[in-house]
Amino acid sequence: MSLNGSMFVAIGASFVAAMGAIGSGIGIGRTTSHAAGILSEKPELFGKMLVIMALPGTQGFYALVVMFLMMQFFGFISGSPKASLGQGLAALFIGILVGIIEFKTALDQAHAAIGSEDLVAKRPEESGRAILLPALVETYAILGLLAGVLLSLWVSAAAF
Repeated sequence: MSLNGSMFVAIGASFVAAMGAIGSGIGIGRTTSHAAGILSEKPELFGKMLVIMALPGTQGFYALVVMFLMMQFFGFISGSPKASLGQGLAALFIGILVGIIEFKTALDQAHAAIGSEDLVAKRPEESGRAILLPALVETYAILGLLAGVLLSLWVSAAAF
């Protein structure tokens, strides 16, 4: 079997989805593990900590959106994938770069969320502000999503 552009698109799309899911899984694992210790002593804080615990999971969704759109733009959804070798290699690099962005921001967001959980544990009235700390990292996860969508759209329409 020879490698063609569509195979590289599929590899790139798979990579972005895998990296986003892995990063989100690790991030949520860290935030929920940390929160469990706090909640064992202050279970009434669960509602205030739920969003903070879940924030690192958004990168998995963003990566899934990029994967789906890559598959859509290159005809996989309609059943007739078409991509030149140049388009396929470009899509592979997009998948790798966006996958790394989503993976890394999930881990960084988990780190920020753990600090926010500690803030809520000591000062529950600050839960609204505490959500903003990991949300700052979210900005870059969204930029990765946007870059992946726009670059994939551009590459799918380009003739190279």
